Amino acid sequence: MAYDIVAIGSATVDQFAETDSELIRIETPTMQEKLIAFPLGSKILVKELNLAVGGGGTNCAVTFSRLGLKTAYLGKVGDDGNGDFVIRTLQSEHIDFIGPRKGTTGISVILNSFAHDRTILAFKGCNNSLHLDEIKPFETRWVYLASMLGESFDTIVSLLAQHEFRVAFNPSNYQAELGYKALQPLLEKVEILVMNLEEACKFLGLIYQERPEARELLLKLAELPPRIFVITDGAEGVHVYDGECYYRAWPRDNLEVLETTGAGDAFASTFTAACLLDEPIEQAIHLGMTNAESVLVHQGAKEKLLSRQELYQQAQSIQRKMEKEVMGN
Repeated sequence: MAYDIVAIGSATVDQFAETDSELIRIETPTMQEKLIAFPLGSKILVKELNLAVGGGGTNCAVTFSRLGLKTAYLGKVGDDGNGDFVIRTLQSEHIDFIGPRKGTTGISVILNSFAHDRTILAFKGCNNSLHLDEIKPFETRWVYLASMLGESFDTIVSLLAQHEFRVAFNPSNYQAELGYKALQPLLEKVEILVMNLEEACKFLGLIYQERPEARELLLKLAELPPRIFVITDGAEGVHVYDGECYYRAWPRDNLEVLETTGAGDAFASTFTAACLLDEPIEQAIHLGMTNAESVLVHQGAKEKLLSRQELYQQAQSIQRKMEKEVMGN
């Protein structure tokens, strides 16, 4: 069966736990850090516990499917009850699961959200142990690669080397820190590369705290094989370079952020889907930001991802500041 796109990445069961924990701050001459504190030796009551399927691979697969693309998810899911939950959720979203089931499914415990951010306890489980001989042949126009680590990442690099899929890649902090030399075999296959500002700094060996200009980072990245480069920067918006033009876009005004989980996945996957649908870059940026903003104002990484009709309707109603500068090759 041929797919429009196959999303590759992690799958987890996310447990959102709300407690009566305290937020504390530690400050030194060189460091300022916020911490969530729990009293030692006490039983902490969870006021509210919500379960959802997470992980970059499944989050992005849901984006693609809701936007009307024939979608499969490739990753490793445990042969346990949590794995059953992941598979049922994918089926309900009309996504084919084409990976193996073995081991223990990954779990994330997401603790209280403060100021739109959160602390996550992550158990990777079988996500990091996908092997090449466990993957059955498949046909697809595009592959979207979210974060994968360990043996799984090496497996996917080997898989993509054997095929001529069109590839979009959204690396994690860990992968970006490896730098170009380590990622070169993969980047030779990539058309669309999406990173946040911190990841781009790590990838280029720069210091994030010095806040280098995203525009300059894009010009450095443009020396690499991908065709389109994207840097996201939270409330500062999105920067894109396609080899000819530099684009800058800002979030819509008066956005009341509830929780940030999954917003980056929503933007990167929606931007990729829009490119697959031959939308102009400006529209791809606008659609990606609109879907990400839908996620930001609700709890959960994928519950408020929009259908194609909803996305275009919302995008039409939003005024967004955007700039374009012709830069040439």
